Amino acid sequence: MPRTDSVSLRAVAFVAFTCLCLIAMDVWEGWRARAVQLKEVEVAASNLSRAAAQDVEDTITQSDMALLGIVERLESEGTDALPMSRLRRMMIMRVGQLKYLNGLFAYNERGECITSSIQTISSYPNIVDREFFTFHKTHTDPGPHIGAPVRSRISGKWILPISRRVDHADGSFAGIAVATINIDYFEDFYSSLNIGQAGAIAMVLDNGTMIVRRPYDDSFIGKDVRKSTLYQTYRAHGPDGVYTSPSTQDGVVRIFSYRRVDQYPLFVAAALSKDESLSQWWRETLVHSAGVGLLVAAIGFFGLRLTMQIRLRAHAETELIATQQALTNANKTLQRLAMQDGLTGLANRRQFDMTLDEEFARAARLHSALAVIMIDVDYFKQYNDLYGHVAGDDCLRAISHAIQNLMSVHGGCVVARYGGEELAIVLSGKDALDPLAVAERIGRAVANLHITHAGSVRGFVTVSAGVASLTPACRQPSDLVQLADKGLYAAKATGRNRALYGRQPGEPCPH
Repeated sequence: MPRTDSVSLRAVAFVAFTCLCLIAMDVWEGWRARAVQLKEVEVAASNLSRAAAQDVEDTITQSDMALLGIVERLESEGTDALPMSRLRRMMIMRVGQLKYLNGLFAYNERGECITSSIQTISSYPNIVDREFFTFHKTHTDPGPHIGAPVRSRISGKWILPISRRVDHADGSFAGIAVATINIDYFEDFYSSLNIGQAGAIAMVLDNGTMIVRRPYDDSFIGKDVRKSTLYQTYRAHGPDGVYTSPSTQDGVVRIFSYRRVDQYPLFVAAALSKDESLSQWWRETLVHSAGVGLLVAAIGFFGLRLTMQIRLRAHAETELIATQQALTNANKTLQRLAMQDGLTGLANRRQFDMTLDEEFARAARLHSALAVIMIDVDYFKQYNDLYGHVAGDDCLRAISHAIQNLMSVHGGCVVARYGGEELAIVLSGKDALDPLAVAERIGRAVANLHITHAGSVRGFVTVSAGVASLTPACRQPSDLVQLADKGLYAAKATGRNRALYGRQPGEPCPH
C-alpha cells in the first residue's frame, strides 16, 4: 500500500479512536450514574415498604391489645350488666385513643352484638354471616384473625376487621371480639408518603386479597391479586425482596419492594416508577451527552478534513483493489457453483468424477482403501406421481441433508448427486474398510426421516444402496462405479431398503 494511504489510515484511525474513547467514557459514566440512581431508588423503595410494614404492624398490634383486654374481661367477668357497663366505657376510651379504629365490638355465639364502642345506634346488625365470625366459630385458635376488608353495615365505610375468639369456661365457643380499622387511615398514611406521581403502595393479605392501594380506588379493595406478578414473586421469594416489573394493575414499570409484616399474615409493597425515578438522570445525561457529542463532532470534522486529501490520493488504488477482489470472489463463486448441485447443495457429477479419479490413483499407488456407494431413492417415480415434482425436490433435499450430516463425521469422503434421484459417495481411508456398514447407517438415517410415501410398501421413503471397494482386479475408476451399480440393482431386486456389495468374493471385476 502506498505510504500516503498508510498515513491516511493511521490518521483516520487516530481520530476515530479518540472519538470512540470520548463516547465510550460518556456512555460508561452515564450507565454508571444510572445504576447508582436505580440502586438509590431500590433503597428508597425498601425504606418505604419497611416504614409501611412497621405502621401496619403497630396499628394491628395496638388494636389487638384492645381485643385482648375485651376477651379477658368477657371470659373472666361474664356478661352481667355491671361488667358490661365497665367494658363499654373501656371500649369507648380505647377508640378515643386509637383514632384509626372505626369501633370495638363484642358478639355472642349467635352473632348478636352485646356491647360496642358506638353509642349512637340502638340496634346492631347480626354478623353470623361474616367470614371472621365463621372462622372463630370453627377454629379454636385464640390468636388474632385478620379478615378480608368489608363494608361496615353501620357506617358503610370500608373497614379491616381484626378479631379474637371468646370461649365459655368449658372451652366452647362464646362469641368474638372485633376491632375494625378504617381503611381511610391507611389511605391517608400512604398519601403522606413521597412516592411521586406514578408510585404505588399496596397492602395485601397472604391469601392474595388486596386490602388497600395507592393510587386509591374502591374497586381494588378486596380484589383477588393472586395472579399478579407482585403476589407470585412474594410467594416464590418472600418474605421480602426487590424487583422491577410492569404493574399488572396499570402497566406502569415500577421498582417494587415488598416486606411481610412479622407477626401477621399480610405484606406491604412500595413501588416507585422507573421512568419517573430516572427522569433527572435522563436530563443530566442528555445535557452531558450533547456536550460530548459537540466535542466529538468538532474533533471528527477537523480530523477528517485533514486526512481527506491523503485519502483521495489512495482512492484510485483502493477502487482497483476492490475490483480485483470482487473478480476473485466471483471466480471462486463460479468455481464452487460449477462443482455443486443446485438442488441438493451436494457435489455434482463433475466433482464426483474428478474426486474418484484422484482417489483411485492415490489408492492404487499407496495400496490404500477406497470404496464407492451408489444410492437410489426407492419408488421415487411413484413419489413424484403422487405428490408432485416440488414435493419430490423437497424429498431429495431432505435425504441429501440427512446423508451429508451423517457423513460429516467421516473424513475423506465426497457426497454427490450422481443424477436424478441417485446419489453417490466416495469413501477413502479407514472409512472405506467397511463401506457396507456406512451404507446401512445411511439407510437407517433416511428411514428415520419418516417421509410419508403412500406408493412404498413400507409407507415411508427408503433408499437402496450398492457398495464396491477397491480390489487389485479393478483397473479404472469406472470399475468401482459399475460394481456399486450392480450392488444397487441387486438391492432393488431383493426388496429395496437395503445395501449390498456389487462384487461377491471370488467374482471377477468387470473389464
